Amino acid sequence: MVEKVYNYSTHDTKNIEKLIDDEHVLINHMVLPKGEGLPEHYSNSNVYMFVIRWNLTLRLDEQDPHKYAKGNIINIPYNTKMNVNNFDEDVLELFVVKSPNPKNYQE
Repeated sequence: MVEKVYNYSTHDTKNIEKLIDDEHVLINHMVLPKGEGLPEHYSNSNVYMFVIRWNLTLRLDEQDPHKYAKGNIINIPYNTKMNVNNFDEDVLELFVVKSPNPKNYQE
């Protein structure tokens, strides 16, 4: 086989899993039930968030929070303060792509 196959969880419980961590890219899969989120942090690379299910509430730097629905792809620049949450009833699912991989990011 030439290709690599990566699997990700299909459960609705809170889960943050690193799927791919190679020299070019870091890809995470996240499942966040209602009321769950990530601690406030700064983006450590150029980040793309792909909303797969339900709604993502995202506050960047000092902006008001914005809501993004499934089908949205959000690009967040390096070193942006982030608050990632699910304040809605249904389970939020998203993929997070960081490129370049943060371990290779040049400041």
